[in-house]
Amino acid sequence: MPKCSNSLIGILNVVTTLLSIPIIIVGIWLSKQSGTECERWLEKPVIAVGVFLLLVSIAGLVGACYRVTWLLWVYLLVMFLLIVILFAFTVFSFVITNKGAGKALSGKGYKEYRLGDYSNWLQKRVSGSTWKRISSCLYAGQLCSTFESKYANDTVYEFYLRDLSPLQSGCCKPSNDCSYMYKSPTNWAKLGNATLTNPDCITWSNDPKLLCYNCQSCKAGLLENLKTSWKKVSVVNVVFLVFLIIVYAVGCCAFRNNRMDNYFVKY
Repeated sequence: MPKCSNSLIGILNVVTTLLSIPIIIVGIWLSKQSGTECERWLEKPVIAVGVFLLLVSIAGLVGACYRVTWLLWVYLLVMFLLIVILFAFTVFSFVITNKGAGKALSGKGYKEYRLGDYSNWLQKRVSGSTWKRISSCLYAGQLCSTFESKYANDTVYEFYLRDLSPLQSGCCKPSNDCSYMYKSPTNWAKLGNATLTNPDCITWSNDPKLLCYNCQSCKAGLLENLKTSWKKVSVVNVVFLVFLIIVYAVGCCAFRNNRMDNYFVKY
């Protein structure tokens, strides 16, 4: 292969260096904008990914442009580990998000979600003290307050035809199993003859601070959002993985070229 591989890997690493800068900026912006604990956990991974990508790109750039063989070797080792980790994470993401889907209801525009339909790994992510923090974030983020004001003037028939988000469906109203009478989007009357076969019916409260934030359906709604997001991330990961493999292959050629140049200079 021609020795243009050094120049090519230099160009590719310039691209990844430029990509890392907006990632870091977004992470810093998130840390400034986050108003609740729900949002606050996002910025650290984003900044870490950006800084890591920046350092690896600079190492590859310097190693290729200045023919520093040992730096290219470190760069290729880190790239190999990154490819393996990203591949494993992508496969894992597809596996754990393979289960779970909303249940369509007759005469309703929205779906309802059951926690048991999702993978055990995901279910464990929304249990115990973890869910207490998440539910407090949902309340602080005014999820159901916004929901209430948006649909406040709906009649029962109009409300039933709404295309609610998984979180709105799971956290801000009682389950369809409860057969409660609609008064407003977050105010439902418990009928004396209602069949409470679903434990969420007991958990439901008209108190704006409680509603169905502690319901299984609310956890399922969050997992549905998480599942959708992870599937999108997995598709991006596949594209990024292909890009990394190309960069790694070019880097291997540059490393071989540098070794050959050093050999001929020495002898």
